[in-house]
Amino acid sequence: MTYVLVKHTVEDYAKWKPVFDQHAATRKSAGSKNARVFRSTENPNDVTLLFEWDSADRARGFVESTDLREVMQQAGAQGMPQITFLELAGQQVN
Repeated sequence: MTYVLVKHTVEDYAKWKPVFDQHAATRKSAGSKNARVFRSTENPNDVTLLFEWDSADRARGFVESTDLREVMQQAGAQGMPQITFLELAGQQVN
């Protein structure tokens, strides 16, 4: 399993979120298993996303797609996102 951590700023979270939600079916068909959405407590337009993906190759293909760039622009994403590909190295339950 691959995880993708994305950090970026959006113009307006209230405008961005419905576009993000509408794109869920496209992400799923590209191999996304789920997504967690976080907002900064200091700036609610700073968004961090954690996706679980079925494979690193499919995740990279999606991240590099023209479709994603167009949707991000439509949603009001500002600048280039910071994207990190991760593998689970362990888990601790408290």
